[in-house]
Amino acid sequence: MESKDSFAAARRMVPGWCRAALSLLLLAASAAAWAQARSLAPGFTALPKDAKVLIAPLDVELYSVSAGGVLEPKADWTEAATGFMKQALVEKKNRIGLNAVEIDERSADEMAELLTLHAAVARAISIHHARGGPLALPTKEGKLDWSFGDALRPLKERSGARYGLFTWVRDSYASAERVATMAVMALLGVGLAGGAQVGYASLVDLETGQVLWFNQLVRASGDLREAAKAAETVDALLQGFPAAQ
Repeated sequence: MESKDSFAAARRMVPGWCRAALSLLLLAASAAAWAQARSLAPGFTALPKDAKVLIAPLDVELYSVSAGGVLEPKADWTEAATGFMKQALVEKKNRIGLNAVEIDERSADEMAELLTLHAAVARAISIHHARGGPLALPTKEGKLDWSFGDALRPLKERSGARYGLFTWVRDSYASAERVATMAVMALLGVGLAGGAQVGYASLVDLETGQVLWFNQLVRASGDLREAAKAAETVDALLQGFPAAQ
């Protein structure tokens, strides 16, 4: 009885805002742990020590949004963004100590179809797993349970890597005409979207085809046309990457 009274007295001495803050911190930690668990395949927690990872060629495209909302490809922006992201990936893998290899241009050209296969699977994971809701597949039971089958084994044989890191990014920016149209429509009470940044990153076991880790980026911010901001995008896209421990 005395211990219960002592606990109650001690609890009363803690300000209410402190208790509320602690509850919020615990809730945030729980949400972060849940999100991390959803991004990993069942039973997978981190890469094995000294695991070799193939960094697949970046799949990046940048667009300008016209006044009417049409996406217009910008080759010069895409070229610059690809260079910035490649450099950011090199710096990222050095920071986390990733034993990574890249595929040569000839092999990339020969296996272009395999490399683009990632986009379709990543999009399916985004719709039916990452977003959740009514489009989630009941048979998956909320688990990251997706596979390429044996389709990616040629990449393993060509590179000597057991694992593959794939990235896909599409970034768009409102043109001056689009911005003007948005301003006019806002005066009329109609909201129009500007640009958006959408990206997927996947770690795949090239032998079994199993997707071991997945992350997506969907936001109205970010800019791949500048080196520093491109590096920030890479960091955001690879947040929670299960590096070897």
